[in-house]
Amino acid sequence: MKHKIASLLLALGALTCFSACDDLFDPAKENLKDLNQMDEDSRFAQGFLLHVYRSIPSYYDNSEYATDDAVTNDKDNAFRKMTTGAWTSSNDPLSQWVNSLNSIQNLNLFLEKVDDVHWADDPEAAELFKARTIGEARGLRALYMYYLVRNHSGITADGQLSGVILLDHYLKTNSDFNMPRASFDECIRMINEDLDVAEANLPMEYENIPADGPVPAPFDKYTSNPGVYNRVMGHYARQLMNGLIARAIRARVALLAASPAYEGSETTWAQAADAAANVIDYAGGVAGMDPKGHTYYCNTTEVDAIVEGKNPKEIIWRDNVASNRSQEEEHFPPSLYGRGRMNPTQNLVDAFPTKNGYPISDKRGNYDEANPYANRDPRLALYIIYNGSPEGVNNTPISTASDATTADGLNKRETSTRTGYYMKKRLRMDVNCDPSMAQSKNHYNPRFRYTEMYLNYAEAANEVWGPKGSGTHGYSAYDVIKAIRERAGITDMTYLDECASDPAKMRELIRNERRIELCFESFRFWDLRRWKADINEAARGVDIRNNAFNPIPSVEPRSFADYMYYGPIPLTEVLKFDNLKQNKGW
Repeated sequence: MKHKIASLLLALGALTCFSACDDLFDPAKENLKDLNQMDEDSRFAQGFLLHVYRSIPSYYDNSEYATDDAVTNDKDNAFRKMTTGAWTSSNDPLSQWVNSLNSIQNLNLFLEKVDDVHWADDPEAAELFKARTIGEARGLRALYMYYLVRNHSGITADGQLSGVILLDHYLKTNSDFNMPRASFDECIRMINEDLDVAEANLPMEYENIPADGPVPAPFDKYTSNPGVYNRVMGHYARQLMNGLIARAIRARVALLAASPAYEGSETTWAQAADAAANVIDYAGGVAGMDPKGHTYYCNTTEVDAIVEGKNPKEIIWRDNVASNRSQEEEHFPPSLYGRGRMNPTQNLVDAFPTKNGYPISDKRGNYDEANPYANRDPRLALYIIYNGSPEGVNNTPISTASDATTADGLNKRETSTRTGYYMKKRLRMDVNCDPSMAQSKNHYNPRFRYTEMYLNYAEAANEVWGPKGSGTHGYSAYDVIKAIRERAGITDMTYLDECASDPAKMRELIRNERRIELCFESFRFWDLRRWKADINEAARGVDIRNNAFNPIPSVEPRSFADYMYYGPIPLTEVLKFDNLKQNKGW
C-alpha cells in the first residue's frame, strides 16, 4: 500500500514553514520555494534544520500528572483523563509518531540535498558548513529517533521486543510506506551511528579560537584559518547541536536501552555508565558538579546574566531565554494570581528524607508526624510549596489547609490544590502575576542538564560495578550520590554508607534521588516504565484541619494495565499499514 498524500504532507511540513501561504493544501505558487532552490540559497537549506529545532518536544511536558508525583486541578487535562482509562491507541497524549517522523523526513530530505548546497563562496568555509550541518542533521535525527523509541517501542503480540520503523532515507511520493517495525536493537544501532557522525563533525562546544591560534582537529583538515573556523564553528552557533549534546543524547539512550523494560537488548549497563561518564568527564568529573545546579530554575542572577547563547554551568543544552511569566501564571497558588495546576502528591513529599539523610520511615531520621516539614531535606522547601511556606514577591505564607481562609486551601475552588501542595520548582518567586502590577522575568527551559548525566551514571554504575565500583572511571555511584546529597545540604552520610554495602539498597536510594532531583522535569513517567516499577500507586494528599494532618489515601487513582509499560503505535497507522505490528494489549 502506498500513500502519496502522506508523503506529500511530510514534504510540505518542511516547505510551508518558509512560504507565506494561507492554505497548507493550496499554497500560493509565487511564494512556495522549489526544493532545488536549496542548491543556491543556503539560508533556505538551513531553514529545514531550523524547523526541526523548533519541533523538539518540550522538556516540561507535565506527564507527572499521570504518575504518583502529581495531579492537576485542570479537569480537561489529557494526562488526568489518561490515568483513569482514557489512554488508547487512538487517544495518546504522549504520541511522538507524527512529530518525530515528520522531523526525520525533513532531516532526510536535507541530507539528500546537502552535497549540492552552495554554502559559501569561500571553499574552506563551504566545506566546514557542510560538515557542521551534516553533523547537526544526524544528531537531530538521533534525538527524534530516541523519542520514537521511548514512546512507541514495546513487546508485540508475538513476544518480540520491537522498535519503530527505520526512516534512514527520504520517502518520496512513490515510496512504499508500508514498512515493518525494526527490532529495538536495530533502532538503537541507528541512533548510535547517527551520533558517531554528529560527534565526528561537530565541536564539543561552539567557541571562537584566537586569531593566531591553531584550528583544532579534526577541522584543520578543512582550513588552517582561525577566521574561517570561527565563522562556522564559533560562538555564533551556540545552542545548535554540538558534540557534547550528542554525547548527552547517547547517555540518555543507553540508560533507556539497558533498563529492565528492555531486557534482552544489546545495550549493557556498562555501556550506559561509560556514555554518561563521557559527559561527566567533560564537566570535570564529580568535582565539576555545579554547586547550584539543583536550583537552576531560580538562580536569578545567573539566569538574568545569560548572553550570547551561553549556558549556565549546570546546562548542557537549553532553549531560548525569554522574559515571561507563563509558568508562574499556570502554577502559582491562587493568592499569587496563579492557576495552581501542578499539585505535588504526599507520595513525593514522603520521598524527601530527613535532614540527616534517613528516610522518614526510619526512626533514626527523627521525623515528626505532628511537624512534618521540619528537619527535612532542604530540597523539599525548594521544590514544593507546603502549608505555611512563605512565597512570592512578598514572602506571603501559603495556607493549603482545608480550613484556610484563602483560595489556596485544599479544594477551595477549581484552581486550588487537590493534594495540599503546590509546585515551586520551575518557578521564580520574584515574578509578580498581580494584574495591577504584573512583572515578567527571564526564563529558559533546559533540554539536557548535567545532573541528569550524573544520575544516569550512578544508576548504571551501581548495576554493573556495585555501589563503590568505578570501572575505568575515577568515581563510583557512591561518589556521585554523596556529592548530590552534599550539594542539597545533607551532610550526614551514615545512611548512604549503609546503602553502599548492598547494591539493591543502593538502587533504591539512587532511584529516590533521581525522583527528587528531577521532579517536575518530565522524567518520572518514563522512569517508572523503564524500571517496570509500580505504575498504579494512587496519588495521595493531606487534609490539614485545626492544625491536624489527616492523610488522603487516594486523591486520584492510577488505572494502568500491565501492557501500558509501553506506549502504542497510533491506531490510524496500524489500520493503514498492515506490516506495522501493534504493541501487545493496544
